[in-house]
This record gives sequence, structure tokens and C-alpha cells, in this order.
Amino acid sequence: MTTLRTVTVDGSPVHVMEGGTGPAVLMLHGSGPGTTGTGAWAPTAEALGTSWHLVAPDQAGFGGTPVPTGSRSGLRLWSEQAAGLMDALGIDRYAVVGHSMGGAVALALAAVRPQQVTRVVAVSTMGAPGAPLSAGLDAIWAAPATALGARDMLSRLVHDQALVTDSAVDARAAAMRAGATAYASLFPPPRARWVDELTLSTQALAAVRAPVLLVHGAEDRITPLETAARPLLGHLADVRLHVFGGCGHVPAIEQPHEFRDLLSGFLRQDRRH
Repeated sequence: MTTLRTVTVDGSPVHVMEGGTGPAVLMLHGSGPGTTGTGAWAPTAEALGTSWHLVAPDQAGFGGTPVPTGSRSGLRLWSEQAAGLMDALGIDRYAVVGHSMGGAVALALAAVRPQQVTRVVAVSTMGAPGAPLSAGLDAIWAAPATALGARDMLSRLVHDQALVTDSAVDARAAAMRAGATAYASLFPPPRARWVDELTLSTQALAAVRAPVLLVHGAEDRITPLETAARPLLGHLADVRLHVFGGCGHVPAIEQPHEFRDLLSGFLRQDRRH
């Protein structure tokens, strides 16, 4: 059972989906228009059950969380706000699961909060040094808040096109329209600079002491395996990579059961320490 609430972080509201009891897991969504913490993680949270304390915020500029007055969105804001949220909730040790943009935020958070972050799962992650802006990511960041834009975006996100149903398109288009005003300020062209903004330095990656699980789809056209995940293997001290064949940018949707088992198996290792 999850609940939705608003938590004040450094004087600014953060909209959060929260549920369960046990070891804490912070879940950070990606960057496509219409993305929210609930939309990205509710099915995974439900599948994981109540044995984890799951915290899935809308990051600044997405869903119900505005960009704080006087702030600029980006990796620093998102990682500082994530840390501030967990401080506000009184949680001093937690694992972090991040998808795409959220993976870069998770790694950045682990670099600056080594005493708090126990494990990192970076799914289809951004953040690797030298990663280019893919044509797929450029198209997704530019997607208009229309049914056509939503359909095109979903078709790029998944490898299995049977998942691009009319109901999925309608739901995504509605979410895109709801968040359009805030989202318009996040990734304006030229967009390669926003990939650079989400890139971690080699020094930051070397500062990540927590065990890291990279999860990637072999057919990911948004953050391709060869430029997004593989380079991180040479920069992280304690890392392993799991690749799903026949899978695009969202393993949690395309391989939900195996993804859940992989995630819970890795996170469960915290209980042994």
C-alpha cells in the first residue's frame, strides 16, 4: 500500500509516493515528458510488496514538484533535493534505484553521500563520461504533448511494440499535457548540453563506494548499452552489469518479473550486513 504526500525540502514542496516498511529504497525516475515518480515506479513498488520502505519522489520540474524559486534544474539540484528529502524523512541509510536521468542522479548522490547510500541500481542510466546525445533521447526530450507525440515517444522507449497500446498512449499524453508548462524549461535545444549536464566526472564516479548494479536493455536506443553502461564499468569501484536481451530503455516494463527479482535480490544483500 502506497500513499501520496508532499514533503517540504529546503522550503520547497516535493511530491512523494511512499509505502512499506523495512530497509529504505529511494527510487528516482527518468527525464521524459510526462514522467512522474508514481508513473515510473508504481508497478515495481507493488510487485516488491511491503517489506521495503519505498520512497519515489517527483523530481524538480516533474509531476507535482516545482523547480524551487531561484534555482536551476540539473544534476546538482536533483541530487541535493534527493538527499534533502531523505534527511527530511529522517532516513539516514538507504539504497537508491534510478532510471535513465535518475541513474545519473543516483550515482551523484552516492558520490557525495557515501555514509548514507548503501547500494545503487542504475537502470538504462545516463552519466557516463563521453556519452553522446542519441537521436532517440533528442526526440524524446522534444516530444510534443499530443497523442502523436506520446505514441512516438513510447515506441522509442520499448523494443516490444505490442506494449504501445492505445490506453498507454492516452495515459502518457495526459501526463505530458499536465506537466507541459514545467517541462518546457528543462531541456530546450540545443540538447547535447543537457547530456553534458548529467555527466559525472571520473572523480565523482571514483568516489562512489557503494556496490552498483547496472541494468540495461540490449536494444536501448535512448541510452545505448555501448555508450551508456559499458564505459561505467571502468570507473566504478564495485560494479556489475546485467543486460536484458530483446529489451529497450525500460526493463521494468518490458521484463517486469525478472527485473523485480534482480532488483530485490541485489537490495536484499543489505539485510545481511
